[in-house]
Amino acid sequence: MSLVSSLIPAFASATARSESTPTARPAEPAVAPRHEITETPDAYALLVELPGVARDGLELTVDHERIRVVGRRAWRKPEAWKALHRESREAGFELALDHGRAVDADKIRAELRDGVLRVALPKAEALKPRKIAVA
Repeated sequence: MSLVSSLIPAFASATARSESTPTARPAEPAVAPRHEITETPDAYALLVELPGVARDGLELTVDHERIRVVGRRAWRKPEAWKALHRESREAGFELALDHGRAVDADKIRAELRDGVLRVALPKAEALKPRKIAVA
């Protein structure tokens, strides 16, 4: 059991990366970005660190029971620039989380700002706590 699924049972890290989906890319190295999931009574919040990824280099998809974030840095070396040392590499980012139908996919909102993707994942109505009138 992963740490994510033990803390928030509705989410689990998806391990299958070789799926044949319309958004799958050819075999290229992908780095799992740092991410954080928090929970309120009405929603989950997903924060994903994507340094150097622009909006046009980002793809967020939700289908059935999975949320997928795929990104690619768009860094270009200046023409007269010579690197003496570089710690980052040209690799894509990929994160896949299974939510077990805990999320209302029609109400998801996302924002990318300062290299951080913030995704609001409203809970499905069936999961929200509700008050039951006792007769």
